[in-house]
Amino acid sequence: MKQHAMIIGRQGQVARALAEFLPSSGLDCTIIGRPEIDITAQTDIIAVIDHIRPSVVINPAAFTAVDHAEDEIDLAFAINATAAGCIASAAASFGIPIIHVSTDYVFDGTKNVPYVETDATAPCGVYGKSKLAGELAVTAANPAHVIIRTSWVCSPYGSNFVKTMLRLATETPELRVVDDQYGAPTFAADIAAATAIIAHKLITGPVDAGRFGTFHFASSEATTWCRFARSIMEQSAQRGGPSVPVTAITTHEFPTKVRRPAYSMLGTSKIFKTYGISAPDWHSSLGTCLDHLIGQRLERNT
Repeated sequence: MKQHAMIIGRQGQVARALAEFLPSSGLDCTIIGRPEIDITAQTDIIAVIDHIRPSVVINPAAFTAVDHAEDEIDLAFAINATAAGCIASAAASFGIPIIHVSTDYVFDGTKNVPYVETDATAPCGVYGKSKLAGELAVTAANPAHVIIRTSWVCSPYGSNFVKTMLRLATETPELRVVDDQYGAPTFAADIAAATAIIAHKLITGPVDAGRFGTFHFASSEATTWCRFARSIMEQSAQRGGPSVPVTAITTHEFPTKVRRPAYSMLGTSKIFKTYGISAPDWHSSLGTCLDHLIGQRLERNT
């Protein structure tokens, strides 16, 4: 008999990747999102969990629009913090573990070596602050929790840097991209695969407090947004997709409402030691993503 996972959120990149991947890993899944449920209402969540009786609850749902969060503070905190706590608490009331997805933006980016799980958090804007509040709410509500911090999430779904670069490459003869912010692209399909491993071990393994807590999952190879964009253009061209030159600029030349972390690499030794998980090389994951996106594009044009 397959175990059962309940996924919170329908349209997010990680939620969609989970819905694709989990059944092949031996986990049936039920996807819950708007309009069926208000994830900020604990009574709603309890009723759904009581009906589904999942083996694990996975919450990748988030308000991820970093700049818009500054103008929609209440909504960002409702989804990223209040809902996270409600979901974790509801799962705890049934003795069900929760896996919660968080972000590198809980850090301020002032280090020059990868952040580890015990480093002090200091988010720069509302998005990071609301996600940190969510982490704290999950930790307080459900001792059987795994928080996965990840970074620079991309996929064939939703809105993300890869899709934006491909779109802009069809609209402009040159891309100007920031070259002084360092991090690691992490693909939703790889997050889904890592989550599946954790879910299985939480469900079937012995109860071990060491399996719970906060873990970092991201590629180990640092890059900048500019260098990432150049890789996208190069691999896109190899597949017959759009490609234009990419010019390096500074953060100062591309002001945004919220300061982005200058360095947000995540150290991943803890998740490897605990679960045997390491992220694939982001170049190969980018290729898989582009195969999907450019394949779709070429099909539409034939």
